[in-house]
Amino acid sequence: MFKINTTNGNDRMSTQDLLQAINVALAAGETEYYIEASGQHDIGGPLWHPEGKPLRFHVTNPGQRVGSMCLAGTEIIVEGSASADVGWLNAGGKIIVRGDGGDTTGHCAASGKIYVGGRAGTRTGSLMKHDPSDTPPEMWILKNCGSFSFEFMSGGIVVVCGYDSEQFESVLGDRSCMGMVGGKLYVRGTMKGLSAKDVKVEALTAADIEYLTNNMDDFLTCIERTDLKQELTNWQEWQKVTALSYDERPKKAHTDIKAFRTNQWVDGGIFSDVCNDDYAIVGLVTTGLYRQRIPLWENARYNAPCQFNCTASIPSQLRFNLLREGKVEEAYKLVLDYTPFPGSVCGAVCPNPCMEGCSRTDIDVSAQISALGNYSIGVDIPAPANTTGKMVAVIGGGVAGLTAAWQLRRQGHDVTVYDAGKTMGGKLEQAIPRSRLAHDTLLSELKRIEDIGIRFKNNVQVDKEKFAAISRDYDAVIVATGAHIPRVFPWPGQERIVKGLDFLKAINRGEKPAVGRRVIVIGCGNSGMDAAVGAYQMGAEQVICIDVQKPAAFEKEIEHVEALGGQLMWPVATKEVTAEGIMTTTGELIPGDTVIITVGESPDLTFLPEGMPIERGCLKPDNQYRIADKIFTAGDTIRPGRLVDAIGAGREAALSVDAYLAGSQFVAAAKTVIPQGKLSTAYFKKCDAADVPAANEDYLRCISCGTCRDCHMCQKSCPENAISRIAKDGAFEYVSDEKKCIGCGICAGICPCGIWTMSNNAQPINMYKTEKAH
Repeated sequence: MFKINTTNGNDRMSTQDLLQAINVALAAGETEYYIEASGQHDIGGPLWHPEGKPLRFHVTNPGQRVGSMCLAGTEIIVEGSASADVGWLNAGGKIIVRGDGGDTTGHCAASGKIYVGGRAGTRTGSLMKHDPSDTPPEMWILKNCGSFSFEFMSGGIVVVCGYDSEQFESVLGDRSCMGMVGGKLYVRGTMKGLSAKDVKVEALTAADIEYLTNNMDDFLTCIERTDLKQELTNWQEWQKVTALSYDERPKKAHTDIKAFRTNQWVDGGIFSDVCNDDYAIVGLVTTGLYRQRIPLWENARYNAPCQFNCTASIPSQLRFNLLREGKVEEAYKLVLDYTPFPGSVCGAVCPNPCMEGCSRTDIDVSAQISALGNYSIGVDIPAPANTTGKMVAVIGGGVAGLTAAWQLRRQGHDVTVYDAGKTMGGKLEQAIPRSRLAHDTLLSELKRIEDIGIRFKNNVQVDKEKFAAISRDYDAVIVATGAHIPRVFPWPGQERIVKGLDFLKAINRGEKPAVGRRVIVIGCGNSGMDAAVGAYQMGAEQVICIDVQKPAAFEKEIEHVEALGGQLMWPVATKEVTAEGIMTTTGELIPGDTVIITVGESPDLTFLPEGMPIERGCLKPDNQYRIADKIFTAGDTIRPGRLVDAIGAGREAALSVDAYLAGSQFVAAAKTVIPQGKLSTAYFKKCDAADVPAANEDYLRCISCGTCRDCHMCQKSCPENAISRIAKDGAFEYVSDEKKCIGCGICAGICPCGIWTMSNNAQPINMYKTEKAH
């Protein structure tokens, strides 16, 4: 038991120090407390044991608010009397005062029990209330109450036994139950001065007697007065006080406001110089024209963070919504409207900015978007039934080129892809290690691209002459040859450097490029990590990766290299490459037998005719992805980047070509991410990492940011029943009836997905005179 005496001679412990000592003991697991107080406040307040065990307090001489905001599982026994506010805002505790309770005992209590073994002061039980989701608060008083008791009471049960109170005109004091609208009182003894406009007094029913009988023993035992049971259980001496219903309350006569304004006030009204008064009575809460705010259901106005952060604009949360609705095949096909590589890129090699931006990360972990792409690997898409008769050539069979070809073919155009390699796929085929991307996945997705009617022409080296011929033969051409010229800095000894892209391509071709025992990789991006893994596969014993800045590779790729024994060093700047290794600008020698560089690549544009818009080695198209008449470009030829960036660029370039062939212009869709403040993430339960479901079952964790999940919460929560769900043509929408809506904003506050927006009511009020009218 935790015991404490709050006085030491003439020194008295402060309330703050006492409460801190209680909290320390509680954190240590203490459950029993004996406190010799000296007027300290708030003893036994909102406390809970770390293991959920019940807490018990024995208190003498407490100050105000003993048991304030007390929680379920806490019992407080006050030996003797207590000061004001006993059990203020009680939220479930059991509070026993074996003497008198001060003023406002039980004020605002919402749950739990308060037992008073003496009298209770002024405004006892004021503002007591009952949350329907919890048990009603109870208060038992042995003797009587002071004035203004139970004013504005709206819920709960009070028992006033009236013992030793014959000398008082009323055991409830003067002006009791003012403004009372709910709850009930069981009273023994004389009552006077009750608010007749608020309450009524009735005899007890059988149910009332049963309640009192079942609970009297516990009350008397707790206050140590079991000797009074026989005296207090003559139920003929008891009465019940309850609030009048609305229909039972007296009504004031209605005033003819129009007659008052016109006949008794000012001709035309006191504001007749500025308005033509319609004599309507506008209440504090109103509907229609006089609402302060109006709600608007803005479904899909904003991008979800996953879609906003995805440069391919894949609407991942819509896939989860479809899965939630049981439309599994439709969900798996949706991603193919944006990329032909849901498994190869989204599911394997993408850094997944969609998951980094997922709102779910504020609760636990992101929805499993990356893995969801793997469920679309085997989905078949039929070839388009209708054709436009237009022919488009795509030069470059990498991610950007094949994405553009995929989009154009699905629009009905005849598409041919030219590539210098033996097989299509670009860096997916040539450079991404098989350990990061399963080759079967890539081959499956390449086959699906070809199966919808796209012609592949491999081993075609496009030079100026070939490009000119292609330009003549096709209605449009997309240049998507990527960036395959490795960047090498002009350091002394640069001729010793192995180009990382060439090294990775050789490995993927099945060759065995030679490396020394000690390998240095310059560049700590993902390509650098791929090169490090490849070096170990080729027999290296030690690999050191260096960079001038913090490594940009994915965390899992870095962890893979480090698990193999690799080391990352930064910031390290190279001064010279020697036979012994790399000499840094600080004069340090990093020993190595082989040096591989992976600091980016640039495109080869030598096959293009003169006059193309080239800046710093890359193409600079207009906002239509166009570099010349009917010639377009996409991907790394514009700016080397991530594979997901190439998908987004390839898709938009294809949409631009489609618009060009139709005689119009492509307009990129505006992207606006949903403000996080519009989402109500508190409605979603936190999930332990071990309980995260498979990606195709993770739709319940998806918040569906900005897109209605049809949960009906707004409709069910509207206090005026103003919201209706309207179904039409397989879709639905929620609408708010302005004749019922009061503009309270509950719909916007409760919507988990941020669909409802509250805006100021801008409807003109025509009663006001304008300058023009003057």
